[in-house]
Amino acid sequence: MSKFLIVLSAVIFLAACGSNEPATVTNKTVGQELTDLKKAYDTGTISKDEYEDLREAILDKNS
Repeated sequence: MSKFLIVLSAVIFLAACGSNEPATVTNKTVGQELTDLKKAYDTGTISKDEYEDLREAILDKNS
């Protein structure tokens, strides 16, 4: 779960970089989170271990 929070924090931070507007977090469905995660894995952005850990974290927080 901690890797998920680290990744989420990085995404929020990067979204705010170069912008004078505050970062906003949108509420995604579990399905959309899993789809986005799979896309990151398929494109090589994250490793298989990261994918599995983050997938488990998404499913755990929503069960």
